[in-house]
Amino acid sequence: NTPHVELAKELEDRGHNVLLVNYQPTSEMMVIDFAKKIKNRLPDNIKLHSLKLSETATSYAQWYASDNE
Repeated sequence: NTPHVELAKELEDRGHNVLLVNYQPTSEMMVIDFAKKIKNRLPDNIKLHSLKLSETATSYAQWYASDNE
């Protein structure tokens, strides 16, 4: 096992929810992934407009549907 998989297993054993992804988990990459997952679960009559993922009070990533059409 690689170190990140061992760490994930240890965190899960301690009761944490862990999700391994096949990309570098930056806020920018995560917000794109979240948007895709949310859009796939929405009914046809509802469209995702935007997302904002905050890291700190002043650091965040935003995703807008209009920029990704």
